[in-house]
Amino acid sequence: MFHAITTPDAPQPAGTYSSAVVAGSLVFLAGQGPFDKDSNRVGETFAEQVRQTFRNLETVAQAAGTSLENTVRYGVYLKTLDDFAEFNEIAAEFLTAPLPARTTIQANLRGFDVELDAIVALPAK
Repeated sequence: MFHAITTPDAPQPAGTYSSAVVAGSLVFLAGQGPFDKDSNRVGETFAEQVRQTFRNLETVAQAAGTSLENTVRYGVYLKTLDDFAEFNEIAAEFLTAPLPARTTIQANLRGFDVELDAIVALPAK
């Protein structure tokens, strides 16, 4: 069994998907980009966009009862791999050891530079 997570504090899904789904002890966070809760793009620089995207993931994770500290795996979608090194520096602000598994893909993002999704564990009860 699983259930969907929504929160008014993060951008709402723009399609037929949930912001997150809890299945057992894992939370599957849908892709987030650099948008505010009203779905307006935030950030002129790549760094600003990455930080907003991580904040959105954190907001949804918290709505599910967990946090990015419990990230098991995350996916990174970059408009250009030229931003890879800068992304790594910023990611270190949001993720702690043990570091999660990760996949990084160059993607045809339109109007923004980064998207992230994640699988996060729920804390033990």
